[in-house]
Amino acid sequence: MTLALVTGASSGIGKAYAQRLGAQGHDLIVVGRRRERLEELAESLPDVKVRVVTADLSTDDGVDSVAEIAAAEPLTILVNNAGVAHYKPLSELPADEARELVHVKEVAPTMLTRAALPGMLARGTGTIINVAGMIAFSGPADPSVMPRRAVYTGTLAHAVAMSQTLSAELQGTGVRVQVVCPGVVATEFHTVQGMDLSAVPRMSADDVVTASLRGLDLGEVVTAPGVEDPSLLTAVFDADLAAFGGQSPELASRYRS
Repeated sequence: MTLALVTGASSGIGKAYAQRLGAQGHDLIVVGRRRERLEELAESLPDVKVRVVTADLSTDDGVDSVAEIAAAEPLTILVNNAGVAHYKPLSELPADEARELVHVKEVAPTMLTRAALPGMLARGTGTIINVAGMIAFSGPADPSVMPRRAVYTGTLAHAVAMSQTLSAELQGTGVRVQVVCPGVVATEFHTVQGMDLSAVPRMSADDVVTASLRGLDLGEVVTAPGVEDPSLLTAVFDADLAAFGGQSPELASRYRS
């Protein structure tokens, strides 16, 4: 038996993951806030077992309840997909929205992964997929390029760095880690924030999942579905490592008076 747990499965990318993994024969645990949507999804997948779990991952109770399941069940795949947008500069971001963003995109994936890992390590196999986005790489952009959204960008950048480091920690254990970084995707994700992106070219959620699963076959840790030239990503990570390796205990000359 193979078993996948997918968060944010009621729509968009999470629903696409659940449908694809179900079609491949994985039993499923689908997690989201909207039970009716999850039950409709379960009914559409009659050939596999689907457990519906209603939980709000913006709360400690919601995270803890799903973490208990992740720890108790023999998960083959964990997809940390749940998300919220809240596209606002930090100075305009209400405290409750800032807390929700960090909880859903940082606390929840961390705690669910922590819960699932011991079982995966004991079985010597498992896959953890974290869904982030290309905005994770937008920090150095000129302010005129796009609206500023520091907290949202930071949560996605956290997913990239955590996934890369966790992949290194787990080398040789049989447990794989991937972070998926799509661009703009044609889902209701932006609509619920009151944003009309109908005129913007967008990738389908199905294509994101296709790239993710193919990226796993290719051994990628960072999968960017819309980036044609993978050397661009290699250049980013090589520069990161060059800066990391270029440090010294001596004060850099530009800081000396």
